[in-house]
Amino acid sequence: MTSPRSPLHRAGALALALALSVAVLTGCATASAKTADPACPDADAPLASLALAADPRATTGPSTACLASDEVEAVSDTTAPVLPATVTDAEGRAVEITDVSRILPVDISGTIAATVFGLGLGDAVVGRDSSTAFAGTEDLPVVTKSGHTLNAEAILELAPTVMLTDTTIGPKEVRQQLRDAGIAVVVVSSERRADTTGVLVAEIAAALGVADRGAELANRLARDVAAASAEVAGIVPAAASDRPRLLFLYVRGSANVYYIFGRDSGADSLIDAVGGVDVATEIGWEGMKPMTAEALVAAQPDVLVMMTDGLASVGGVDGLLERIPALAQTPAGEHRRVVDMADAEILSFGPRTADVIRALARAVYAPAPATASPTPAPAP
Repeated sequence: MTSPRSPLHRAGALALALALSVAVLTGCATASAKTADPACPDADAPLASLALAADPRATTGPSTACLASDEVEAVSDTTAPVLPATVTDAEGRAVEITDVSRILPVDISGTIAATVFGLGLGDAVVGRDSSTAFAGTEDLPVVTKSGHTLNAEAILELAPTVMLTDTTIGPKEVRQQLRDAGIAVVVVSSERRADTTGVLVAEIAAALGVADRGAELANRLARDVAAASAEVAGIVPAAASDRPRLLFLYVRGSANVYYIFGRDSGADSLIDAVGGVDVATEIGWEGMKPMTAEALVAAQPDVLVMMTDGLASVGGVDGLLERIPALAQTPAGEHRRVVDMADAEILSFGPRTADVIRALARAVYAPAPATASPTPAPAP
């Protein structure tokens, strides 16, 4: 069930970087229905209908990428699961699943849970991780503590019949404890990329005995991503030299954590999907590594792509520029050009991949006008 492009060191790097996210800001992701965001007035508008920036490389000021909806659409196929199902998971274990009436999907991005809901099995989900924050999961108990550490006691209380997880969440000793308690634990691939969503869907569908539903969902995702890619192609500058140079910067100010996400981090596939130039890959940056001033200056990004909570953790754009003086030597720093997106959405490749691509493309190529800061009240 592993992908040839998902070596364990990448999974470990992703786990480290994203675990730091929630370890510092535990509880920041809560499941709730999405309401209209004034930062994204055109969140549901087709890309072709937007007023595009004259030059996406020279646009000034920050913008936010928003999904139009936080709902996950289920497949129309309601074929009953075919059980028992036996799979060889990403760790090479043969796992037999005999009951999918109580499913616990947990990982560091909420992608597994979204996929289970996309397969039409959301009613059987009994718990969630800290990053699962889409409609329909509001009342599910959280089974992670200290960010994304599995809480064995909380999981055992829910009595799941099958747990779907990956190596981004642990510790592995807890996974073994759950196996010893008789729970079928299936470890799926940890790779998360815009171009490999179908692989993950197939793994999860096979484990839950709903291969036909998986085929429908994978086909729908492929069509959706192809449609989003076509929309993006219609607004991306024709000349490669005119395309915005993007860099994914991961920060957690409270922990003094600054990472650049480069090739094979997942962020590179998102940047490629929106027609940007992934400058981290351009300078040979592999995976996810601590940022250096030299790398920032060498990359010369036009746009920084960040998680919303990460940007907030350093005090917004002003705080970011103050903490990282080297940004002043880049176009992104000079233009204060930062695009942020919710932590639980931006790298959650799964059923909403096409929506994530469109949202980021809107923020890069057609940013909403900046909202004026409120005038301070006069001193008494």
